[in-house]
Amino acid sequence: MNPRSANLLGGQKAAEWVSHRERGSLRLLKIMAFLSLRCGRSATRVILYGIAIYFFLFGPSARRHSLQYLRLALGRPPTARDRFLQILCFATTIHDRVYLINGQFEKFNISVEGEDMVLAHEPKGHGALMLGSHMGSFEVMHSLSRRQHGLHVAMAMYEENARKIGGILAAINPNWIADIVALGQIDAMLNIAERLDQGAYVGVLADRTLGAEAVQAVTFLGQKAYVPTGPMRAAAILRCPVFFMAGLYRGKNNYHVMFERVADFSAMSVGSRDIAVRAAIERYVAILERCCRSDPYNWFNFFDFWRRPIGGGGQ
Repeated sequence: MNPRSANLLGGQKAAEWVSHRERGSLRLLKIMAFLSLRCGRSATRVILYGIAIYFFLFGPSARRHSLQYLRLALGRPPTARDRFLQILCFATTIHDRVYLINGQFEKFNISVEGEDMVLAHEPKGHGALMLGSHMGSFEVMHSLSRRQHGLHVAMAMYEENARKIGGILAAINPNWIADIVALGQIDAMLNIAERLDQGAYVGVLADRTLGAEAVQAVTFLGQKAYVPTGPMRAAAILRCPVFFMAGLYRGKNNYHVMFERVADFSAMSVGSRDIAVRAAIERYVAILERCCRSDPYNWFNFFDFWRRPIGGGGQ
């Protein structure tokens, strides 16, 4: 496989969010996980509010970008309450990972939309690409695969994030084994193709660019934005169906998991690939925008999402 093919799911020059150093530490995560499992979800949510207040007060860059997003999603000037609820929603989904990764699904009321459509594809013997975003909780969606016998979900992500996520999962549950495909490697496409051939579903968060990679200009919440074309182009080359996925947090212990068909490249001709990819990206963005309107506080892209990536190619 040549470097161009490998770069379908990876970039060369880091984008703003890639180079941003995350706060926190694995030691803090281990302490929080220990307290959460020992004291329970209700008791440790008190600590969660403290963490949310800290980031609300001392995160100027995230606050600026949150204001930009909420103004578009809500269609009005956001209040301090709106901004705090977005941060609290983000903190809650991270906190709830502790229980989901440890198999404590009974703590949550999880509704599902579109699961039958996804499962109807399963007997065909070939997997599908599940395109998500930094919207809501991936872990609550992943928990469905752990409860559904024979449904295997792998996660493809940027290499550095893969290491971070591996460390986080080990901190929360040392016995947790995650199937993660590191993007940006020369064999990333081969690894994804292998899992698809085995009937697995491969999840990709497709709303962020890594830097100098091909992008497509779209209209998102009324403003021009740029989304990477790599994940959808990869699905077209691999000739697999594509589903949108999101695990939306809706207060207290309620989550709503949704799946929606985006495209099916299994019978597509090579000559129509570019048109089909562009149309599929537009549909993906339209579904994501609908989620932002219905569940605005679930958006966890705390950076300038609408800025064109430096060096990004494409339309």
